[in-house]
Amino acid sequence: MNQPQPYSNVKATLAMAKASFRSILRSPSSVVFTLAFPLIFILVFGFIGGGGITVDVGIAKDNNQQNPIYKALKSTKVIHLVETESADEMKKDLEKGRLDGIISIQNNAGKLPAYIINVQYTKASLEKGNILKSLLNNIFYQINLHTPNAPPPVAELREVTVQGREYKTIDFILPGQLGFSLLSTGVFGTAFVFLSLRITLVIKRFFATPVQRFSIVLGEALARITFALIGALIIILIGHFAFGFTLIHGFITVVNMLILATIGIIVFMGFGFVISGIAKNETSVPPIANIVTLPQFLLSGTFFSISAFPSWLQPISKALPLTYLNDAMRKVAFEGAGLLDVGHQLLILAIWGIIVYAVAVKTFKWE
Repeated sequence: MNQPQPYSNVKATLAMAKASFRSILRSPSSVVFTLAFPLIFILVFGFIGGGGITVDVGIAKDNNQQNPIYKALKSTKVIHLVETESADEMKKDLEKGRLDGIISIQNNAGKLPAYIINVQYTKASLEKGNILKSLLNNIFYQINLHTPNAPPPVAELREVTVQGREYKTIDFILPGQLGFSLLSTGVFGTAFVFLSLRITLVIKRFFATPVQRFSIVLGEALARITFALIGALIIILIGHFAFGFTLIHGFITVVNMLILATIGIIVFMGFGFVISGIAKNETSVPPIANIVTLPQFLLSGTFFSISAFPSWLQPISKALPLTYLNDAMRKVAFEGAGLLDVGHQLLILAIWGIIVYAVAVKTFKWE
């Protein structure tokens, strides 16, 4: 007589993951938030091309802040002065297109012109470099025209352009949209699924079978991670082949981005577990989920660099987990950074993961 086979929770987990993955594919909202919305934004910005109204300019910390050149730069809204970096950091950022120019203002030792302004542009940001050049010419014209008791020119402009990789709008937008896709999938998908399973008593029925609780959670998690990674891969490939999204190390960069996507979706699923635990019914999920997702969508550098935000708002942006995922994605894709190079961003995501799953353990309900 054949002995009955022992029950396999591994097979049960895989079976649940397979069933959940099929249900995700049949859900219009999952497809819309994971693929449709991000791709629409990518297509729009890809066809529009490079834009932006903020020009990031590095300036040495020891520059005299009382001279008219500095004051004019500071008062120009389009120009964002970066004054906290060292000379080496600014040079690297210039070459990578993270800065659009570097300005050094020197007193000319009592001679005329009174100031010598050395400007470095980069081929990595040609369009914004041209904007900066126009702004500087206008500033110097106004200063030379209106400075009393001094024959023009009061300031002389000396310009240099350094080599750098072109930083396109798609290189900024695509990682942000990928982060938005992962956030939406992790939060909305997880919250709705587990709340629905609880309300419809499906989980309660599972308890009448040998299926372990971890199999239920792990099966759903595997399905969501798989779906999210497929969506991420599609977004990356469309961005690269249709709009020239930079993948500096090719296949290795794609793999690193998918690893980051996996870490991101795991952290964001924690928010979904918390919401499914505190929501009373399905109609209460969207408002609670939007409280989690909207601030991150708007403030985490999805569309605009957080340096363009008011100074009082930037600390809030820098506290959000999506900010660090977006930043890590951009560094890996455009700068060629490895996972160890984005260790700081991964550490912040890990801290968020620990916090949110600790809350999830306290709030999550099976019945």
